[in-house]
Amino acid sequence: MAHVSPGPASFGGRLVVSFESRRAPEMASLVERHGGLPVRAPALREVGLDAPEGALAFAEALAAGTIDVVIFMTGVGTRGLLDAVSPVLDRSAFAAALARATVVARGPKPAVVLRELGVPDFVTVAAPNSHREVLDALDARGPLVGKRVAVQEYGVPNAPLHEGLTARGALVLPVSVYRYALPEDTAPLRSALHRLAAGEIPIALFTSRAQVEHALLVAAEEGIDGPVREALGRGLLGSIGPVCSEALRQEGLCPDVEPEHSKMGHLVKEAANRAGEILTRKGRP
Repeated sequence: MAHVSPGPASFGGRLVVSFESRRAPEMASLVERHGGLPVRAPALREVGLDAPEGALAFAEALAAGTIDVVIFMTGVGTRGLLDAVSPVLDRSAFAAALARATVVARGPKPAVVLRELGVPDFVTVAAPNSHREVLDALDARGPLVGKRVAVQEYGVPNAPLHEGLTARGALVLPVSVYRYALPEDTAPLRSALHRLAAGEIPIALFTSRAQVEHALLVAAEEGIDGPVREALGRGLLGSIGPVCSEALRQEGLCPDVEPEHSKMGHLVKEAANRAGEILTRKGRP
């Protein structure tokens, strides 16, 4: 094993597995900068839909002025939706149609795309950008009874958000432009899960609900579901935010680290800060 000199906020040369895919190189670099040895185990990929579900119907309704609220959940999804509606609305027409509705950006990434598009006014959601903050932001704008709310989905529908909107009397129109799937090459994921199960990797970092679901699905396929769950419980388990943490808890796994700000840098730094303390407490110094 290569030697990594520990410093402030350091993993102390320990192996750290990350299930991040699209930003895997960035996550690995962060782990290295904080004295860890990164193990890449990408757990998902984003697959564009050949026929984006509801995109054209959404575009027609938006152009007709019958959509009251549009919620953009991700930057990738916002760009994908922009492409998907192009047969009905070009960029300028899309921006103009959005200007007639209440537009919500769940986080900074969709906000960047909306600014590039020239949408003049939209609601930004407070950290940690979960469905609760989305609902709070909308509640501050007034009642939703009878309003049509379009939700740009990411991978899978956000059930708690849908339920919250429906409970407020809104009619929810889901719009999907991509779905989550396993990586085309699952060998790194399977290898990392076996190393986890064998006790080689003491620190695991998750950054999305889908990563949790896919990692445990593949562990079950490999016949090591029990040992992987046990290893995650005995090591340091890091989660990037409330949605991811909720997914872990639903699987009976309790995150040790969840940073106040749902960003990779904050997750890695806090996990590095607390690695020694948590692992010592759990008997894995």
